[in-house]
Amino acid sequence: MSAKKEVTLLKVLVIHGYRQSGKSSREKTGSFRKGLKKYLDLVYITAPNKISSFGDTESEEYGWWFSSKQNDSLSFNAKEESTLDDGHDEALKLIKKTFEEQGPFDGILGFSQGATMAAHVCSLVNKDDPIFKLKFAVLCAGFKSRSTNHHNYYEKQIELPTLHVYGDTDQVIPKEMSLELMEIFTQSSVLNHAGGHHLPASSKEKKCYQEFFEQFRVET
Repeated sequence: MSAKKEVTLLKVLVIHGYRQSGKSSREKTGSFRKGLKKYLDLVYITAPNKISSFGDTESEEYGWWFSSKQNDSLSFNAKEESTLDDGHDEALKLIKKTFEEQGPFDGILGFSQGATMAAHVCSLVNKDDPIFKLKFAVLCAGFKSRSTNHHNYYEKQIELPTLHVYGDTDQVIPKEMSLELMEIFTQSSVLNHAGGHHLPASSKEKKCYQEFFEQFRVET
């Protein structure tokens, strides 16, 4: 009688959205995690840049970079053209450190600003950076950064397999912005849902995720 084969979980780094943290991202993706627990081992991290609202030092909201600075106040707007990307270098260093200390990772999953940050990591994978090695990426409500400092991440087509998730009624990141990001990837799959600004996890969407992840599972 042959031994039963086991399927190794895919280890995926999760890059949260603006004004979130690793903890809040884990809570918000509860249904997603539950539905794909036989597929994924999710690792959550928190961006290094704390967001202060009206002097609130107890804020547990973080961002991967800021696009605007007025006096000492930093903020972010995905739709505005900017010459700033304050915090982006620190964020990239944190992700690199996570790859070194907790990797290797099979994939990366990003939401909103986190999806764009994940796309920047994909660009480094595409350039054969020795630290950043991935098999796939899932980019939910992502967009091309409007920061002039980020043009280099979009100069070349990215060959890494990706699943692009976007909603028809997303008012924060309109789906046209997500489609613009998708254009730089050559091996794209799509999950277009009817909802807004969130990571969908209904039974219909679960099947789409499973079909995408099935390509990368390895039996042992």
